[in-house]
Amino acid sequence: MSSQSLSNTLLAALNSGGLKRFFIAPGSRSQALAIAAAKLETSDKATTHVRLDERSLAFTALGTALATKEPAAVIVTSGTAAGNLLPATLEAHHSGVPLILITADRPARLRAAGANQTLDNQAGLFGFAAKSLELEVDATESEILQVATEALACSGPVQINVQFDLPLSDGSLQVPVIRLEHQPEDTELTKLSVPVDESTVVIAGAGGGAARAFAEAANLPLLAEPSSGARSGSHALQFPLKALEKVQGKISRVVVFGKPTLSRPIQRLISESEVWVERSADYGNFDPHQNVKFAADRLIPSGRAGDAWLQSFQVEYQLDEREQFVSWVWNSSERLVLGASELIRELDRVAPPRDLEIYSNRGLAGIDGTVSTALGIALSKGETTLLVGDLTLLHDAGGLNLSDLGQLPLRIVVGNDNGGRIFSGLEVASEISGASFERLFTTPQQVDLAALAAAYGWKYERCNSLAQLTQAWKLSGPALIAYQL
Repeated sequence: MSSQSLSNTLLAALNSGGLKRFFIAPGSRSQALAIAAAKLETSDKATTHVRLDERSLAFTALGTALATKEPAAVIVTSGTAAGNLLPATLEAHHSGVPLILITADRPARLRAAGANQTLDNQAGLFGFAAKSLELEVDATESEILQVATEALACSGPVQINVQFDLPLSDGSLQVPVIRLEHQPEDTELTKLSVPVDESTVVIAGAGGGAARAFAEAANLPLLAEPSSGARSGSHALQFPLKALEKVQGKISRVVVFGKPTLSRPIQRLISESEVWVERSADYGNFDPHQNVKFAADRLIPSGRAGDAWLQSFQVEYQLDEREQFVSWVWNSSERLVLGASELIRELDRVAPPRDLEIYSNRGLAGIDGTVSTALGIALSKGETTLLVGDLTLLHDAGGLNLSDLGQLPLRIVVGNDNGGRIFSGLEVASEISGASFERLFTTPQQVDLAALAAAYGWKYERCNSLAQLTQAWKLSGPALIAYQL
């Protein structure tokens, strides 16, 4: 089978099984795949987006898959192009995001032979982080359909490594019509009944959206991280960490949903309590302190706590300037993406319960690819706000490139304090000199954000007050708003 026939058949099979979005980085060895994806788009069967940087490309695809809960495909050429997919693949693996990584490769005979842009083992490049499938140059149609079926069955990332021999493409060939029916497997869920009393609280981390219903049914206080999707309703606490100080020593049982990672007080509470966990289909097992007593796919409350228990968690707290800023953004957004910075932790301390659409890369909680992830979410869902620190923005500055994406309805709000202030809460801040700490951890930056925005064609405003932020909020995307902290 020729390179183009193989590509046409593979992409037609994936498309017929439900894959509708293809993210493409230009490359020589992958040219037949790009042509096949473009033909599907011309037939109104799929959409394609072309990105220059494979690392940003992968995170953009991840954002789309995160927002839609449907797989997105990434098409790249061989060599370092494939290697650049690793950061997004690791995040997708640890958060259960369905990514299909289609990596073009040389024929197997060219491996370990000094051939250009040829890895010794590109198949399996991502190790534990992605299921590895491979198609050889002489793959049959039945083998291609089998690989497509296996790829669509994966709930997380999967790599399809495709060997291509010359000639590498033929634009005259048409994409075949294939009927590939993919039926997700039915799984039987385990259930457990959880005893409820006036020593029990509910904790929600990333992927813990079901915590709200449990807490309300059991009349329990809900300590929900902002990225959990559960910080809403009558039982979610606005000041969970302050409330913990008030009831210190009175909690003996915690019911955990998702993957909580934001605060040390919550982790300490989990480590010292009887722990029940509702397993997350996306984020996997949660037992960092090796003390989970019971775990199941579904937890059901047995009984209800008295009203006095919930009321004992009510506290008053005066917000400082930074907390007022993050709360304002929280209250003003309908779809919010949160970067991994000090700002999400400040929201954890003070964000009021509120129904809004929330996203964050909490699988590995890294700052890598945050801007690009938000691009994918805005592509899929429409008007979106991204709240990030300045270092998180700069780490993915290349994601600001809007080539082939058009005028995205994305507003990036940067809390700019000229460095990584998140590290000031670590032990190391008191263990080394101020100058060393500043250089090694705070990493102060002096980037001209206005010039950066202009270079990539983003509207820009710099704000020093909430009044100025209110005015800047009227900008239509793509817009970059820097709030000086």
